[in-house]
Amino acid sequence: MHNPIAAHGVPPLQGRTVAVTRAEQQLGEARRLFEQAGATVLDCPALVIGPPDEWGPLDDALAELEEFHWLVVSSSNGVDAVEQRLQRLGGSLARRPRSLKIAAVGRKTAARLEALGAPADFVPPQFVADSLIDHFPVSGWGLRLLLPRVQSGGRTVLAEAFGEAGARVVEVAAYESRCPAALPAATAAALAAGAVDAITFSSGKTVQHTAQLLEQQFGATWQQQLEGVALVSIGPQTSHTCRDLLGRVDAEAVPHDLDGLVGACVQALNNQPLKA
Repeated sequence: MHNPIAAHGVPPLQGRTVAVTRAEQQLGEARRLFEQAGATVLDCPALVIGPPDEWGPLDDALAELEEFHWLVVSSSNGVDAVEQRLQRLGGSLARRPRSLKIAAVGRKTAARLEALGAPADFVPPQFVADSLIDHFPVSGWGLRLLLPRVQSGGRTVLAEAFGEAGARVVEVAAYESRCPAALPAATAAALAAGAVDAITFSSGKTVQHTAQLLEQQFGATWQQQLEGVALVSIGPQTSHTCRDLLGRVDAEAVPHDLDGLVGACVQALNNQPLKA
């Protein structure tokens, strides 16, 4: 794994201010990694994770879990929602039907499953949905798959691809990610003062919600607040949303995880002068 700490003992983001967009409940790990690399971190919560509008579809699917061949999870939020609803039914992922295998997209998703005593049977080599499809260990033909996901704005590429491969896919809302009420005052002030070196984005929704929050804070000229700010994305779909809504992306994480995001931030700021 790439270690973002530079040679000569100087943290590579020393003197840099980075705004990190994550779910409100998930800022701690990102903050730790960026501070370890020397950055001053501004919290920029862009997602509030909560329940879907209704639990019925997920609960119905979980009540018939023995009828599925694979559970495919693409976020730790999805894992937690499934575990919580299974416990309400008197079960858990660790005590799932023996015939049910689990596929996980991403290191963090796989780690969450491991922590619950239900390690994934398959994790694709790259931490994106397309890699799961390309490397899935068996033919999809005749399989019944359960895909719990975010209620709105999530990618249906997994369901579509498995459906085309002959699988029967049940896709259900397991959680929803909503937009926070406002930007934190310290983050808004730093952006207004031109004191932010980079903003990092961990999903397409963090881009969408950040754009909404910036427009709410700064009005019609909100994009001017991003001039001179490096925009750093965690992966291809997030980069696509950055280009659509923000007009550009300056670096993309490889691998597509938080360590990769720190490395991409270092890369984006490598030749940029420090801000006064």
